[in-house]
Amino acid sequence: MARPPSAPGSGAVVTGLTVAALAVVAFFAYQASAADDHPVAAPPAKSSPTGDDGGTGGAATEGPPAVPAESGRGKRVVYSLEQRGVWLVDTADDGPGEVVTDTYEVFPSEVSPPAGEYAVTSRAEQGTGSDGVAIEHTVVFHVAADGTVFGFSAALDGSTPDPDGTARGTGGIRQTREDGDAMWRFAAAGVPVVVVP
Repeated sequence: MARPPSAPGSGAVVTGLTVAALAVVAFFAYQASAADDHPVAAPPAKSSPTGDDGGTGGAATEGPPAVPAESGRGKRVVYSLEQRGVWLVDTADDGPGEVVTDTYEVFPSEVSPPAGEYAVTSRAEQGTGSDGVAIEHTVVFHVAADGTVFGFSAALDGSTPDPDGTARGTGGIRQTREDGDAMWRFAAAGVPVVVVP
């Protein structure tokens, strides 16, 4: 028995729909792979402030590391000496709670500030670091009794300090220029800086 002839142009419609469907699938696959390449840009994974698993049976959640325990509450910069990392923590817009707006690695110098609570005391858009490198977006939060200045900054040339090669004590904490921009926008004068071990 012969098949009935198909409607004129129906093969082109099916082919067009197939191509469109494949394009949509490819677009979503591209978005998924781009999200994997930039995990910090995605919303942070929910985690307990104490770093425990919140009763999930020990399953680890993917995403940025949890804010260190005992690092205060409210809007603040958290700096972990051991993890060599910074968390920019803000209050949630929709009620109680907190949101990590950014977290990243930093490059400390040879001298570290004592653990404790500080606040941003001064800021400088440009200057020269104690290592002689041109820097930008300096956010100072502590000056020790011996005059050592502790603060975050970014080198204009993208360099990071070499603690072993520093002849004199310096408390500069170097960031990438991108991270320095984030710190500059977040840490206005008076914003708490909590240093944890």
